Amino acid sequence: MAHDAEAPDTVCPVARSLDIVGDRWTVLVLRELFMGATRFEEIQIQTRATPQMLATRLKALEASAMVERHPYSEKPLRHEYHLTEKGRAFYPVLYALRGWGETWSKDESEAVAVRFVHRQCGHDVGLSAVCPGCGAQLERKDLDATMSDQFAAERAERRAAFKRK
Repeated sequence: MAHDAEAPDTVCPVARSLDIVGDRWTVLVLRELFMGATRFEEIQIQTRATPQMLATRLKALEASAMVERHPYSEKPLRHEYHLTEKGRAFYPVLYALRGWGETWSKDESEAVAVRFVHRQCGHDVGLSAVCPGCGAQLERKDLDATMSDQFAAERAERRAAFKRK
């Protein structure tokens, strides 16, 4: 995984972007940050990454200025991770992956994993990045999210399994 500081070997913006976010674990870490997780353990639980994989991805995201680390405990020293402006700008990519996955990667009998409602006008936005009610271009901060029962149960089970270890 390359970092911004390394000299790119191409001018292709897709290739350069993939140097930063081009693996499963990095995208799942970003998903968790967008879902409000800020602490290592919660990100690890929901991504199922090993501690080493997660630490590597968080360090790379920090080196790429996608996340910032902030201490929340001195003894022992522990950090929270927060998206930077650059990290928050990744949201449309994650949202597009979600829409593609809801359309092409699941059984028709499965509910939408996360429903989004536009805070300003109250419309369910479906898989669109534009509100069907008022036509506003949507950002994460504009949306209220509700997990399906199945997705919420899956996430709760991951937490419970982690605590049983």
